[in-house]
Amino acid sequence: MRTRTGLLLVLCLALAFAPVLAKKKKDKDVDEDAEDKAKLSSKTFSGLELRGIGPALMSGRIADIAIHPEDQSVWYVAVGSGGVWKTTNAGTSWATIFDKETSYSIGCLAIDPSYPETIWVGTGENVGGRHVGFGDGVYRSTDGGKNWEHMGLDASEHIGSIVVDPRDSNIVYVAAQGPLWSAGGDRGLYKSTDGGENWEKLLGDDEYTGVNEVILDPTRPDTLYAATHQRFRNVAALINGGPETGIHKS
Repeated sequence: MRTRTGLLLVLCLALAFAPVLAKKKKDKDVDEDAEDKAKLSSKTFSGLELRGIGPALMSGRIADIAIHPEDQSVWYVAVGSGGVWKTTNAGTSWATIFDKETSYSIGCLAIDPSYPETIWVGTGENVGGRHVGFGDGVYRSTDGGKNWEHMGLDASEHIGSIVVDPRDSNIVYVAAQGPLWSAGGDRGLYKSTDGGENWEKLLGDDEYTGVNEVILDPTRPDTLYAATHQRFRNVAALINGGPETGIHKS
C-alpha cells in the first residue's frame, strides 16, 4: 500500500512540475538559437574574404622576367598560366597588368632598350606538356603595361622569345614555336621593320618546325642566332626533336 502511495506521489509531483521544466527547456532552446544566430551574423564573417586557391600547381610556372634597364626596381614577370605581373619596388608588391586581354598563358617578355616603357609580350607558354595553355600572338604596350595592343601572329600559339633591335625600335624579331597539337600556324622566326605592323618569316617550315629562341649579338646586332625545334604532340605520342632541329646564325 505504501509503495503505491509513494509512486502516486512521485507521479503527481512530476505532473505538477512538468510545465515548469518544459518552459525552462523552451527558454534555453530560444537562448541557444539566439546565440547561434549571433554567431552567424555578418559581423562574425566580416574579416573573411574570398580568395583564389588554385590551380597553384599549373599556374605557378615563371616563363620569363624582364627588368627595366634604367630602374632596377621595376620588373615584369610572365607566368606560364597566369598572365603578366609588374612590380615597382623590386618584388615587395605586385600588380597584374594583362587581365583584360584574351590570353592568360604567357611565353615571353621583352623591354624595348631604346624606350623602356614599351613592353612586348609573346603569348602561349613554350613547353610541350599536355597541360600547357596556348596564346593568340604578340602584344605591345607603350605605357609600361597600362594598355595593350595586339600586334599579330595570331596563330603562333606558343612564343619562345622576342628581341627588339637596340638601334631601331621598329625592328623586332619573334621566335614562334607554333601550335603543339597540329601542323602549320604562324611557326618560325619572324621579323618586323615597322614596329609590328607587318611580319616577314625568315626561318622555320610550315609543318612542325618552329623557332624556340632568337638572340642578337650585343656588339653586332646584325648577327642573329636562332634555335629551331621540330615538335608535334597527339594523344598517343610526342615528337620532340628531329632533323630540322638545330642552331642557326645569320
